[in-house]
Amino acid sequence: MAIAPDAPSLAARASRIGPHDTPALDDIVALDALALSDAIHERRVSCREVMQAYLAHIARYNPTVNAIVSLRDAEALLAEADARDRQLAGGESLGWMHGMPHAVKDLASCAGLPTRKGSPLTSTAPDTQDSISVSRIRAAGAIFIGKTNVSEFGLGSHSYNPVFGATRNAYDPSRVAGGSSGGAGSALALRMLPVADGSDMMGSLRNPAAFGNVYGFRPSQGRVPYGPAPEVFVQQLSTEGPMGRTVADVAQLLVTQAGYDARSPLSIAQDVSHFPASLQRDVKGLRLGWLGDYGGHLPMEDGVMTLCEAALHDFAAMGCEVEACTPDFGPDRLWQTWLTLRHWLVNGALGEMYADPARRDKLKPEAQWEVEGGNALRAADVFRACVDRSEWYRSLARLFERYDFLLMPSAQVFPFDADTHWPTAVAGKSMDTYHRWMEVVIGPTLAGLPAISVPIGFDARGLPMGLQIIGPAQADLAVLQLAHAHERQTAWVSRRLPPMLALDAQR
Repeated sequence: MAIAPDAPSLAARASRIGPHDTPALDDIVALDALALSDAIHERRVSCREVMQAYLAHIARYNPTVNAIVSLRDAEALLAEADARDRQLAGGESLGWMHGMPHAVKDLASCAGLPTRKGSPLTSTAPDTQDSISVSRIRAAGAIFIGKTNVSEFGLGSHSYNPVFGATRNAYDPSRVAGGSSGGAGSALALRMLPVADGSDMMGSLRNPAAFGNVYGFRPSQGRVPYGPAPEVFVQQLSTEGPMGRTVADVAQLLVTQAGYDARSPLSIAQDVSHFPASLQRDVKGLRLGWLGDYGGHLPMEDGVMTLCEAALHDFAAMGCEVEACTPDFGPDRLWQTWLTLRHWLVNGALGEMYADPARRDKLKPEAQWEVEGGNALRAADVFRACVDRSEWYRSLARLFERYDFLLMPSAQVFPFDADTHWPTAVAGKSMDTYHRWMEVVIGPTLAGLPAISVPIGFDARGLPMGLQIIGPAQADLAVLQLAHAHERQTAWVSRRLPPMLALDAQR
C-alpha cells in the first residue's frame, strides 16, 4: 500500500544516519527502539548524545502534555549515560536497551524513584527495590529517567490525579490521553520515549494506545510475571505489558518483560526470545470474527464504528476473511461479572485506606465507590462471578473453533475533553459508572487472552482510534504477527505524526 505522509517523516530522516554522522537531536528521538539500539551498539551515536537528545525533547514537549513525572536530575542521568558509554568502549553491553532512556509507569516499583500511583496517600520516598518487570528492563541496560503519569491508583481510563495533574493527548492537548497508562501512550506518541511499559486491567494498555496512534499489547495472563506482591494467586485481572510505535519494538520489550519467576507462581515458563524474529507470517486465509458493538449493546460515539469497519477492509485487503460474529454469552452477564470481580479486587487493595476516615477523604469518589461495592459482596457473589468468568472463557473458546482471531474497537469514544473526568453519556446513553464507557475492553481481560490495540486512523477532527486484535489463550506471537501484517499494510504511526512534531519536522 503506497503511503503519502502528511508531513516529512522524522523516521525517514533518522534512517539516513550514517556510521560517521553526528545526528541532530530530532533524528535521534525519531528512531524507533530497535533502530536506536542498533545505532548505540554500532557506536553511530553515544549514550550521552541519546540522553541529551531525549532530555531536550522532553523539555520541549512534556510541559504541554504532562506525560513524564518525577523526572530525574539531568547531570545524574548524563553521568549514567557516560558509564554506559565506557562499558561499550570496553566491549560490554548489558542488553538491547543499553543506554536507552526509559520511564516506568507510576504504578510499578523502581528503585531510586517514588511510586506515587497518582495519590497523596503514597510515600514521596524513593523505592528501594524494582518490580519483577522493571528489574528485567534495568538488566537489559535501560537508564530510568522518571515515571509516566497514571490515573489515581490506576482507576479509570483518564490519567489525571491530584499529585501530578492530567496527562494530555499528543494529537490534541485539550483532550485526554487515556489511561491508566496515559503518560506512557502520550510520551511514546511524542517520541519522548523509545518504548514504554504499562499495565492493563480495563484496557489500560489498549485505550492509551488507541488515543495515541501507537501499539499497546495486553499479553496472555501470566506471560509477564507480576510482583513482588503480597497476594500472588487471586489477582488475575491486571497484567503488565509493552507499548511501542512498531510491533517489532513491542515484541522486543515483551521478550524483556516475559518469562517465569518463582515469586509469581502462575507465570508462564515459555521462551519468547524468538518473537521479534518471527513476526513475518502469511496471513492470507485467516478467519477473523468481528464482534463490533455486541449487536448494538455497546453505545459508540459517532465515527468510531465507521473507522473500525473501514479497518476491516484493510484486513480483507491482506487476504483475511472477515465476518460478523456473536458470542453465546449475554453482555449484561459479562458486565455484572466484571463489576463483581473488580469491586472485590479493588476493595482488597484499597479497603484499609477506606476504613480510615482521614485517608478515605483523600480517595477519589470512584475509588470509594469501588470499595463500597466490595463491602456489599457476599462470598457466594464472588464465587458466582468466577464461574461466570470461566463460562465466558469457554464461550470465546467456542468462537475460536471457527475463527483464528476476534476483532473489536479499542474504545467506545474518541479522546474527550481533558477537564472532564469521564463521559457521562455515549451516543445518548447514560453511563451508570465511571468506567462503563470502556466496557468494550473487558472481554479479553476476563478471559485472560492476548489482545493488542492497533492504530486504524483518525476522525475528521484528527483524533485517533484503535482496534483490538484478540487471540486464543497464549497465542501471543500469533496476535503480534497479525498486528505486524496490519502495520505493514497501513503504517499509521509514521503516516500521521502528532501536529506538534509535524510542524517541527517541516521547519
